[in-house]
Amino acid sequence: MPQLPAPAYPADVLARLEADAKEVIARYPGSRSALLPLLHLVQSEEGYVSRTGMAFCADQLGLTTAEVTAVATFYTMYRRRPSGDYQVGVCTNTLCAVMGGDAIFDRLKEHLGVGNDETTDDGKVTLEHIECNAACDFAPVVMVNWEFFDNQTPESATRLVDDLIAGRTVEPTRGAPLCTYKDTARILAGFPDPRPGAVEASGGAGAASLIGLKLARGEAGPQTRVVGPRGEAPADEPQKGAEHLSSHAHPSPGHRPSTSPSGTQDNPQKTSASDPEHPAGPAAEEGE
Repeated sequence: MPQLPAPAYPADVLARLEADAKEVIARYPGSRSALLPLLHLVQSEEGYVSRTGMAFCADQLGLTTAEVTAVATFYTMYRRRPSGDYQVGVCTNTLCAVMGGDAIFDRLKEHLGVGNDETTDDGKVTLEHIECNAACDFAPVVMVNWEFFDNQTPESATRLVDDLIAGRTVEPTRGAPLCTYKDTARILAGFPDPRPGAVEASGGAGAASLIGLKLARGEAGPQTRVVGPRGEAPADEPQKGAEHLSSHAHPSPGHRPSTSPSGTQDNPQKTSASDPEHPAGPAAEEGE
């Protein structure tokens, strides 16, 4: 149904936002490039991107509200409805899910009495599942206003949200101190972070993230090769279980593949390199 024009901000709020918007827009050679931080700016005012906020962004940048809406609805970091002081995101992507992320999310839904993308009645916590926090070596991971809480369990996550609701101090596993969702939005808009020690705080990658780099540099110990070159046996002694893996990768002449779905290693399909009737040029080693 058609909607009435969005109401304007109160005069004092409008004046303050216009001053902030002017500072943001000045950073960019093209004004429309400032749309993303301006959306964070209006989100810091109301806790979500309202129709009033989108109209403000459109006026400041000379865009249509349709253009602003297209961007605001594309990125999940922009909320489209009122949110709590703390955005609790549970990673339910593959690794976190199998490590317990699904169980954490189910427990929090039951404990808080809300569903996905819903806010508790006291306005403290908004719960949502998110696809990936890029912290797989700390799985399962929960984020609160984009700060990391690593290696969580249903019990620890329940204590976490209880502390948030009770107003108790909560320390992220790594990174900057926690602040409210509105404060986070203002920081993402590009304004100085007022939290003591926030700039210096950091959280390095975990050991699982760095092992590949260490292997490439030869820094992972005396046995740095994981597998031997194709067609050659590994130079070092095979690890426990290697014989079992080798028997599947290089079956003996009398080995009879088991029946399995097409495309598996026990039932290989023709490729361009093995099917003369459908040549596609030489296959590089990496693409075999």
